[in-house]
Amino acid sequence: MTPPVHDGAVRRSARRKAMPPIRFKDSPPSVNTHSKKRKTPDIKNKSQRNREDIQEDCTSDGDEGLSAYELERLENIRQNQAFLSSMNILQAMEELKQCTRPKPSQRGLMRSHAAVKEVLPARKSLRLLNIKAETLTLPPEPSRRLTYTPYLSIKHPAGPLPMNPVNMEQGSKLPSQLLELCSEDSTTERKVDLKLKEYGSALKIMRITEETVAKVVKERVFSAAFHPCTSSLLMATGDMGGHLGLWKLGGDWGDDGVLLFRPHTRPVSCLAFSRVQPTHLLSLSYDGSLRCMDVEKAVFDEVFIEDDLRTFDFLSHDCSTLLVGNWNGEVAIVDRRTPGNSHESLHSLDPKTLRCVSVHPLQKQYFAVAEHSVVSIYDSRCLQKNHSQAVSTLQGHSLSISSAYFSPRTGNRVLTTCLDNHIRIYDTSAMTAESPLLTSIGHNMRTGRWLSKLSAVWDPKQEDCFVVGSLSNPRRVEVFHESGKPLHCFKDDENLKTVQSVTAFHPTRNALLGGNSSGRLHVFTD
Repeated sequence: MTPPVHDGAVRRSARRKAMPPIRFKDSPPSVNTHSKKRKTPDIKNKSQRNREDIQEDCTSDGDEGLSAYELERLENIRQNQAFLSSMNILQAMEELKQCTRPKPSQRGLMRSHAAVKEVLPARKSLRLLNIKAETLTLPPEPSRRLTYTPYLSIKHPAGPLPMNPVNMEQGSKLPSQLLELCSEDSTTERKVDLKLKEYGSALKIMRITEETVAKVVKERVFSAAFHPCTSSLLMATGDMGGHLGLWKLGGDWGDDGVLLFRPHTRPVSCLAFSRVQPTHLLSLSYDGSLRCMDVEKAVFDEVFIEDDLRTFDFLSHDCSTLLVGNWNGEVAIVDRRTPGNSHESLHSLDPKTLRCVSVHPLQKQYFAVAEHSVVSIYDSRCLQKNHSQAVSTLQGHSLSISSAYFSPRTGNRVLTTCLDNHIRIYDTSAMTAESPLLTSIGHNMRTGRWLSKLSAVWDPKQEDCFVVGSLSNPRRVEVFHESGKPLHCFKDDENLKTVQSVTAFHPTRNALLGGNSSGRLHVFTD
């Protein structure tokens, strides 16, 4: 059927004439010239004047072919750019691109390159290759009787070990400057404590820089200590894998002054330099060994061997007798002058556990023990094989106690760190049956699984001040007075961005170190 032919003009819809022009995707939802709602004469006249001005500018530049809509779009773009420029947003965007998080300090141990993995051939379907599959036999049924394989812990190597740095070429000898530095006479001590105002001023001068941050050990820092020398800063630290690192700040040996050894196979939980023989560094590890690093002989000697060792302290002024504690709640008295690697006597104190021992700085017969939920002070002259009677107890802890230390000069205070999120200071000047609590400071101690536990330690130069790491952001290290008053907070946005679980003050100089979970030491010094 043939459609009818209309002789007249084709009728078109009026709606089609009112449709607005098609806009570009990125064009602003600007003025709709066909809208009936916009009837304000001022805005219309202003828009018309802008179009005329832009048209004149574009005509002078040679852009005579632009429509009114395109001219209006260019004007909107110009106004938006002027608005952004007035708010400095473009400049802020450039600064944000440049403010990327800086990498951790690359000083110290070099990162070991991972071995190249062997590229295996691509797997192919045997069915598509028309290859018959192999016939597999089922494994035998398990017996009803369960068999347990005993846990074999990594034992420590027996006998003395040579001091061969693992971060240097095989056969390399120790630097001669190390022996000279360790043999330096460091008997000079500050005899009088500074006033709090002077002490706070000295702390404020201490700064950290990129040069005072270095990776000293491979894994998480478990313990750290300053050597008492004063001409240079020499630090020792032990990590989770049994490594022991020595770092001379500004040194030129090893990796940026770092020498790495491995005298142990498990975490090094306690380190201490001998005050009488500064060339001796004693280290205790979870592998059941207590060794003495003798820089003069260049060897790690065995001092004491026993399972489940935890902590130690010097029991005599000449540092020849040691008090060693283990996880089983026992303490052993070890005399380094006696041949062999056994103890003189062994005493059971707490049936649950033991985490820290601290010997009185003046009356060496007294020592404090951080047991399960109480700190007890014992007299080494009255110890029994079992059920020894404590001279004094420090009550008030509701959870496990991480550490307990006598004050460094008089021993009249005991500083405890507990997992109930409190740091406590007790008065032990009178040695009563129950020492009174002086101060309790709230402090977050929940480090979790991947960080070493926080532990508050005294400043050996100041009788009544101590330092502790912090979990707060931004990362910091805090110094307190025994009254609970905060004295100073060490912070640095550029060089201190991790939790410093292990902290220690230099015995004579104004220097503070902090160790983190990646094996780096951060040093604040004047």
